Amino acid sequence: MSYTDFCNRFNINMPLIQAPMAGVSTPELAAEVCNNGAIGSLGLGASSPETASHAIEALKKITKRPFNINFFCHKPIKPDKQIDNAWLLKLSPLFHRFNADPPQNLREIYSSFYMNDELFQLVMKEKPAIVSFHFGLPEPDKISVMKQAGIYLIATATNLDEAVAIKKAGLDAIIAQGYEAGGHRGVFDENLADSGLSLKQLLKIILENLSIPVIAAGGLMDGQDIAECIRAGASAVQMGTAFIACPQTQADKGYKQTLASQSAYHTVMTRTFSGRPARALYNSFVDFTQHLPDKDVPSYPYAYDAAKQIAGLAKEKHDFGFGAYWAGQGAPFSRPMDAKKLLACLRKEFLQAMQLS
Repeated sequence: MSYTDFCNRFNINMPLIQAPMAGVSTPELAAEVCNNGAIGSLGLGASSPETASHAIEALKKITKRPFNINFFCHKPIKPDKQIDNAWLLKLSPLFHRFNADPPQNLREIYSSFYMNDELFQLVMKEKPAIVSFHFGLPEPDKISVMKQAGIYLIATATNLDEAVAIKKAGLDAIIAQGYEAGGHRGVFDENLADSGLSLKQLLKIILENLSIPVIAAGGLMDGQDIAECIRAGASAVQMGTAFIACPQTQADKGYKQTLASQSAYHTVMTRTFSGRPARALYNSFVDFTQHLPDKDVPSYPYAYDAAKQIAGLAKEKHDFGFGAYWAGQGAPFSRPMDAKKLLACLRKEFLQAMQLS
């Protein structure tokens, strides 16, 4: 599918999807993107069915344009009490730093779309234009029902095997997530070795092996980046870090200050925040945990429970060095501006770059 076909399908003027970014995206950001020629997204991977429903309804009140909702689709893992307790012991100095004791156990603070009938029923009630999945794929029967309802289905791939699985499952498009991307790696199985493919290589591999629309993601920050991906054969791009500094996000003061600091030049891939590999800005939490082996980290989302509690305690003391500040390798090129203005800049840069090609 050409980028013009993609734009025509969703009646947009730029082949761009704002990345869902659970914990950062808001209905206001998604609406601003939708109302200015691209596709806005809600990241619902950290939401209960009730919270997700409220977010979708809030978005529908401020845009009539097509939008994307995104879910995490991992297969739930039972907690390992021995690993969890040992991890809490390792993190206890951080709890004590903020005059608190570690919890007695770690909780499954987020649920998966996989085997979750409430979230599935919510999708079928709302019928958004696009639904995207991260960490894996829904059950085949749910994919079939959503497709029959006319929903455009997308899932993230970090390698060819995952891309093949997405195509075989009958989804409409693949997000090719390069290693440069911020936030969680979309790997289906976090215990397998990560191929660590750059966006350029991953995009080329998928396009040469599969006939399916591919959406490029990872380190993209300006219109020239978009044009390079389109020229390489992508049908569209997905951009997240580029939007974090917009006033419409719920990124807090500490997040935006860290993004604007020298930390932007030092992003790291780590499991220690959540239990799954994710790219974040270097901060005090990363500094404390970076030397701890992956095998010691509890599974997702149990590890996230500990990290979020520490970040909350630190924030109460006005210490913003412990949050999970996801960002891609393009972080140094972040532009703090209103989403509408940013989209206008991106479109102008994209059109200029395409004319020069």
